[in-house]
Amino acid sequence: MKSYIKHIRSGSALILLFLATQGLATQQSSELQEAQQTADPYYDSTPKKGWYWYHDPVAKPEKPEKQPDDQSGVTEQEQRAPDDKKYTMEELYDMYPDHFQELLNVKMKKAVQYPTEENVGDYLTMQDIARRKSAAFSSAVQFVTQKDAATLSVNDVYPSTIPGVEARTQMREKEVSDTIRAAKDNHAILFFWKPGCIFCEKQVDILKYFTEKYGWEIKPINIQEQTALASRFNITTTPTLLLIRQGSEQYMPISVGVISMEEMEQKSYQAIRYLNGDTTPETFTNQEFEKGGSLDPRSILDKSKGGSL
Repeated sequence: MKSYIKHIRSGSALILLFLATQGLATQQSSELQEAQQTADPYYDSTPKKGWYWYHDPVAKPEKPEKQPDDQSGVTEQEQRAPDDKKYTMEELYDMYPDHFQELLNVKMKKAVQYPTEENVGDYLTMQDIARRKSAAFSSAVQFVTQKDAATLSVNDVYPSTIPGVEARTQMREKEVSDTIRAAKDNHAILFFWKPGCIFCEKQVDILKYFTEKYGWEIKPINIQEQTALASRFNITTTPTLLLIRQGSEQYMPISVGVISMEEMEQKSYQAIRYLNGDTTPETFTNQEFEKGGSLDPRSILDKSKGGSL
């Protein structure tokens, strides 16, 4: 009896295990069907269908191929372009430049793609109109420049003729020399160098000539010995030339590296005028004789007071 009960209990356990397994399988089957239905729109769960009795998917209608509007070879872009109609010469001549350029590009592309006599002729005609408009503009510029020479011409300080160029050069050189000589008593140049610097040796010869010509004091500073002074001016490269002004903490670099005599004169002149307050960053490259002229950036504001465009 005990063995029988034990057998029954064992059988019951097996039955319960079987039923539980079947329930799990049913649940898994249901979940699988739901997943299959979600994943595949053609799965049909109705009786005697499913995977073995599936129906063919509905064919999607194909989009009809776009047919060209005509067979003339003219693209859609060309159809929208401003050459759908013929323009008179007067209309083309007075056309706004942006529109003219757009139409010219279309004519050029059409002439290249379809080089017929008519297409090439249209393109060359527009090119001729563009050339004539350019000539008209150039002529008008010369007329206005000559008529309003007092305000628009630069010949007063920057002549184009040979005699005028020579005269301007003489004026520039004289002003540079006079300014440097006048500043020798209250300005000095610091020459930063170091032993073994071959560039410094080349710069020394130029400094000797500068001193002989203008009588300036040039103070050499060995950056390896006078490290504090070199650090004060943040000098790391030799040769370096620095312009200082007596009674002022302001200074102005003249050059870093070897500099020619002509360049040293011009940069010393500019630095002197800047430290003396005779120029600003806007007029730094201008010379004194150019002040108020056509090359003076702000002189136009004084001449055109009360006027407007």
